[in-house]
Amino acid sequence: MVNKVADEPQLLSKKAGCNTHGQDSSYFLGWEEYEKNPYHPTTNPGGIIQMGLAENQLSFDLVEEWLEKNPDALGLRRGAASVFRELALFQDYHGLPAFKNALARFMSEQRDFRVAFDPSNIVLTAGATSANEALMFCLADQGDAFLIPTPYYPGFDRDLKWRTGAEIVPVHCTSANGFRVTRSALDDAYRRAQKRRLRIKGVLITNPSNPLGTAVPRADLEMIVDFVAAKGIHLVSDEIYSGTAFSEPGFVSVLEVLAARAPLAADYALDDRVHVVYSLSKDLGLPGFRVGAIYSSNAAVVSAATKMSSFGLVSSQTQYLLAALLGDKDFTRRYLAENKRRIKERHDQLVDGLKEIGIACLESNAGLFCWVNMSHLMHARSFEGEMTLWKKVVFDVGLNISPGSSCHCSEPGWFRVCFANMSAKTLDVAMQRLGGFVQTSSCKAAPAALRRAAGPARSMSCPLAMNMKWALRLTPGFADRKAER
Repeated sequence: MVNKVADEPQLLSKKAGCNTHGQDSSYFLGWEEYEKNPYHPTTNPGGIIQMGLAENQLSFDLVEEWLEKNPDALGLRRGAASVFRELALFQDYHGLPAFKNALARFMSEQRDFRVAFDPSNIVLTAGATSANEALMFCLADQGDAFLIPTPYYPGFDRDLKWRTGAEIVPVHCTSANGFRVTRSALDDAYRRAQKRRLRIKGVLITNPSNPLGTAVPRADLEMIVDFVAAKGIHLVSDEIYSGTAFSEPGFVSVLEVLAARAPLAADYALDDRVHVVYSLSKDLGLPGFRVGAIYSSNAAVVSAATKMSSFGLVSSQTQYLLAALLGDKDFTRRYLAENKRRIKERHDQLVDGLKEIGIACLESNAGLFCWVNMSHLMHARSFEGEMTLWKKVVFDVGLNISPGSSCHCSEPGWFRVCFANMSAKTLDVAMQRLGGFVQTSSCKAAPAALRRAAGPARSMSCPLAMNMKWALRLTPGFADRKAER
């Protein structure tokens, strides 16, 4: 009798059987644990709260309100006529002109119209994941490398490497300067890549940064552009969080830097070697719509990426709906301002809540998360200690957060904590849980001498540790917060 299970791997390709997808990263493992036991305030109040998902659920009501006022867009109608047949038939993979025009204007509006986007330079893709992978296929051959400052989004190990065969060389950044990239760090990464005999094809940055939640300062962008110009390599700027920058100094696109040095950029052919990735998943909170884009002034890149986009197109009905939404200038103006206000409010709630329990964050001004320093809660200042702490937070505290090691951070003890994918009340519950954990951890770490000095009858106690129902209660400070939006 043939053993089908044993024979099955032989029927698959090496790519299907390889483990380079990155799915075994703690970043994804935390999601798996959440999915087994998801928190719900009434049906599963003891479940895991998802704080590892950078999703923007803060402004759905604004989009829903627009849809109610504009039923034709969702009903696939133009005036009294149906456009169903028009949208359902064959789609040109260049995309609907009306949508590309509206998207170009929206991207410019996010940057206060300091940059103009040419719709003909936009390639539509099924999300930023597809956009980044398509760029890798366009710019790098198997075994070629891109330099990426750390910490970086864990999904890049999948998006940039798994199917393309490209390599990532980390540019090590440290907390000494707030994890800002430096020229010496870039030079060091470049030398390490050369020692490995890798051909370096470019630098990829996320601006604003995921996971740091910081907009890249203009001076740093200038330095990075100088570096790629000197090396004759590409620069990819993933600007998926560009609309989330909520406080000064604000977001500066790499395209603004190029525009300010136009003559020099032409001398170094920089316009052909700087490419921007964007998506509506974060700013507009529509990850399920799978709308991403590549913006490049390089005609060859646009041509090749457009051909590749046929493997992951944005549906015609999605483009039709979003062309109407983004084409409403009054809506986009109000949405961008209000969305930033709400992000800042929820960001401040998390930062203040962590501060109350003795946990500090990197100062940030963008994104849907905070970069949180929990190194003082580790039993050992090592990555092993970080993983031990992470497991306690996931399994004992019931919070799925992302450990810094999954983001290739060079220093143990940092965690990415998301705040925009939940209600204000749920965030309060999360802070209450974490506060209880910090208190019990402090009790366990108290010096023996202090415990002896207190005496048997007055030994240091941890009331929250004895009553595990703390996860369902709110302290007065948290209860006073605004009601769930």
